[in-house]
Amino acid sequence: MSQLPSIRLKKNEERRLRGGHSWIFSNEVDVSATPLKPFGAGELAIVESWRGQALGVAYVNPASLICARLLTRDLHAGIDRIFFERRLRRALQLRERLYSRPYYRLVYGESDGLPGAVVDRFGDVFVVQTNTAGMETLQGHLIAALETLISPRSIVLKNTSSLRALEGLETYTSVVRGALESPVEIEENGARFLVDPVGGQKTGWFFDHRESRAVLAKLSNGIRVLDLFSYTGAWGVQAALGGAASVDCVDGSEAALRLAEENGGLNGVADKMRFVKDDVFEFLKRAREERQRYDVVVVDPPALIKRKKDVGQGVEAYRRLNQGAIQVLAPGGILVSASCSFHLQRESLHDLLRATGRSMDRHLVFFRRGGQAPDHPVHPAIPETDYLKTFFCHIGETL
Repeated sequence: MSQLPSIRLKKNEERRLRGGHSWIFSNEVDVSATPLKPFGAGELAIVESWRGQALGVAYVNPASLICARLLTRDLHAGIDRIFFERRLRRALQLRERLYSRPYYRLVYGESDGLPGAVVDRFGDVFVVQTNTAGMETLQGHLIAALETLISPRSIVLKNTSSLRALEGLETYTSVVRGALESPVEIEENGARFLVDPVGGQKTGWFFDHRESRAVLAKLSNGIRVLDLFSYTGAWGVQAALGGAASVDCVDGSEAALRLAEENGGLNGVADKMRFVKDDVFEFLKRAREERQRYDVVVVDPPALIKRKKDVGQGVEAYRRLNQGAIQVLAPGGILVSASCSFHLQRESLHDLLRATGRSMDRHLVFFRRGGQAPDHPVHPAIPETDYLKTFFCHIGETL
């Protein structure tokens, strides 16, 4: 490692790294001492304080705002298959303590010491995302480590994230190990689901809401449920299994709804479920005009705020969604409102729901707050790893 080139930070810019974070921004680098331009995207480097003290090993991308991400503070560690095996072994140990069945997020980026990498496990099928140039360069070691440690039947590279564009990377999907019979079957909270790792959104499944969906199932007996942005039916199917009288799933993707319908049949609840291909805003408008009412409405949209500059527009979209959901709730109904947008902070969603309830002259209280499942562990020094928030709201007439 002593042969690696260095990047030197400006005075006092190492404080975030010393506190446990792993990101280095381009404006924190002393480019007069260590220019960034000569580095190739994904190249390894020693990170130094302004005094020249070595802080660790990072990969570098001079074309990205986050120009480096720390891999290790051990200057003697080789960044090779063995390094990835050690990180994967630690991540696997936690997941196996958390879950008795092999369906979970195995690697959650920085929280598992592998910045830019995501690995979801669907039994013996693994879906890998490498979202940075550095992790793209190292993905051969990651794949080899997975093969050595676990020997999956199939590994899919699902490199379709919009984050890759920020790193100058193209998007693609590739099956790099074994044959894949898609879709594959997984289990969550006792329910069975078919997942499409190749053609589905992101890795094909969203494990992060696992615990909140279990809560919804317990609340669903005998009631009418509306599942907005339902995707393949994760919320809706579990509500139906919890005893819901009826479940309407609304999504803009016909392919996702077909899989949701299959999932309903797989769990023996298809007769309770209706699958509607529609724009969610248009569906809510029509439901309001037709005076349809539901006892529970789940609002779980994709990230509506992907960049900080989109906050204003995104907040307005969240407000409209939640207002529309409240308008089709029966008196005393429950709103489950979620956001996976990091740039919409928990406090902001809290206040948005409060203000929306007040503007509609409704009495709104929170009786439960949720976040991401424990296979998405939060790094205490990296707030960006804590992105998911869910509010369970009871809504009635004004006091």
